[in-house]
Amino acid sequence: MIFRDFQGKRMPLLGFGAMRLPTKELDGASVIDEAETERMIDLAMSKGANYFDTAYPYHGGNSEIVLGKLLAKYPRESYYLADKYPGHQLRASYNPEEVFENQLKKCGVDYFDFYLLHDVNEKSVETYTSPRWGIIDYFLEQKRRGRIKHLGFSTHAMLPCLESFLREYGEVMEFCQIQLNYLDWTLQGAKQKCALLDSYNIPVWVMEPVRGGKLASTTDEFKARLESLAPGRSVASFGFRFLMDVPNVKVILSGMSNMEQMEDNLATFDSYEPLNEEERQVLADIANSLVEAVPCTACRYCIDGCPMGLDIPMLMATL
Repeated sequence: MIFRDFQGKRMPLLGFGAMRLPTKELDGASVIDEAETERMIDLAMSKGANYFDTAYPYHGGNSEIVLGKLLAKYPRESYYLADKYPGHQLRASYNPEEVFENQLKKCGVDYFDFYLLHDVNEKSVETYTSPRWGIIDYFLEQKRRGRIKHLGFSTHAMLPCLESFLREYGEVMEFCQIQLNYLDWTLQGAKQKCALLDSYNIPVWVMEPVRGGKLASTTDEFKARLESLAPGRSVASFGFRFLMDVPNVKVILSGMSNMEQMEDNLATFDSYEPLNEEERQVLADIANSLVEAVPCTACRYCIDGCPMGLDIPMLMATL
């Protein structure tokens, strides 16, 4: 496992994102496959990939419960657990204390190693910064009490919104999680976001490294070109290797859904092998081919901010 230093902590570069855990059908409903998830967690822990990321809305609120249950057999100090406050969801009111206490209970822990304001964006930033709700002040107090070890935020915001938020709160945010991959490096201004965060000395956590799996597969032509350059490597591995070279990246989250993805990612993160110029050119060509038809990652964040409650990813899939 490749490790990176964060404030003296030995952080695994590969993190296990719990938004897309394996599922199975039970009584006509899709539920988390706990047995498969446990196998994946056990393998990750055995290889040193001990960073686990969940959030209040993942899997209808069940991700926190299952992750907490399956990690309970390990000593608390042997893994890092990250959770998020859902201020990006449209609500009539916000109660950070109620949510936070519930999250600790669901995960069965006394503290979170990492805690994030979930998706600070153009619409949610007013919620997070409003004196009416006192959200940031509340979580800074929890950090002071040791119930949060490190406080940060995730964001899908455009650069002006991110810059405005950092001017006001950059001194108290310890890390930032952004959508970063070789397509969004230019398409969504991730390169500029990384530079901005670096100017505030805020390290980068990566989400959507293969855009919800869309960059884990490609056309037969591109697949053949990649295979000729690095036989036996998966398409996804090239995307992860691209991110390994981005300065200030400390954790790369992967929402793994099965054991095959876990094993492949662990093999990729076993050692550092930088991309060569030929490999970078193929990735650039793939990115250029996708610009006109940007794939939806099915992260479902847009649903939280939709006043009509539309299932936007489902609607896009029917186009």
